[in-house]
Amino acid sequence: MIRYPQTILTISILTLLATTPAYPIVGSRSAPSESIVRAVVTVAAAGGGVCTGTMIAPNIILTAAHCLAPGTANRVIDYSAKPPRLIAPQQVAVHPRYNAQFIAAHRATADVALLRLSAPLPGKSAALLGVPRVPFSPASRFTVVGIGSIVAGSDSGVGTIRAAPLAVTGQPGTLQVRLMDPQTQNKSAGMGACTGDSGAPAFEDQDGNSVVVGVVSWSTGANNSAGCGGLTGVTPLTLYNDWIVKTARSWGAVIP
Repeated sequence: MIRYPQTILTISILTLLATTPAYPIVGSRSAPSESIVRAVVTVAAAGGGVCTGTMIAPNIILTAAHCLAPGTANRVIDYSAKPPRLIAPQQVAVHPRYNAQFIAAHRATADVALLRLSAPLPGKSAALLGVPRVPFSPASRFTVVGIGSIVAGSDSGVGTIRAAPLAVTGQPGTLQVRLMDPQTQNKSAGMGACTGDSGAPAFEDQDGNSVVVGVVSWSTGANNSAGCGGLTGVTPLTLYNDWIVKTARSWGAVIP
C-alpha cells in the first residue's frame, strides 16, 4: 500500500516550534552532512501536517506538489528565532502538469512545487540542483534526507533531519524512481521515507558534489504493505528542472 508521507497525523505545530531540531544518528537513518542540514527545512500546513522542503536559492524552497493543497495555509518554520516562528511564503507555484487525481490513483505525475520567501531563511543555505543521470542502473545510489517520523503511523522523531542511503530498484524512468534499503531489499522493514518526508530531497553524488535530483512522493512498508521502510517513491527532476529554474528566475532568484 502506498503512503503519501505528508503527515496525516495530528502533529502539533506548537510541539515542532518548541523543539529545535537536532541531527543525531537515530535508528537506521544517519545524520547528513552539515551543508545538507542547512538546506533542509520543515514546511508546515494548516491542520498540523508537515512536509520536508529544500532550499535551492536563499529564499526559494523545493517540495512536493501534493504538500500544497489548494487553500492550505502553508508555513515554513524558522528555527533560528527564539522561540521558532512560522513564516508565510510570498508566492507558491505548483508544476502545471501536476495532477492531484493521478496522485490519488497512485500514478506518476509532476509532483513538484516551489515556495518563495520574502527574505533568505536565517541559518540556511541552498543545495545544488542537479538532474539524475539516466539511464539508471542497479548500482545507482541516492540519499533521501527528511524531517519525517522514525516509526510508521507515529509522529515520533518528526522535525529531526535524517538521511537514508537507498538503492534504485525496478525499472526507473524519468517519471518515477523507486528506491529501497539495499540491506533489506523491501523484504523486511529498513530505511526509507516515512510520515513527514513528502517533498524531501533525493541527493545524488555527481562529480564530487551532492546535488538534488528528485523529491519524495510516496512510500510503502516492506513487501509493499502499509507503512514505511519498504519502497520510497521519488519524482525525479529530469523533466522539471527547466520549469524550476525558470520559475525561480521569474521571482528574481538565481539557482546556483
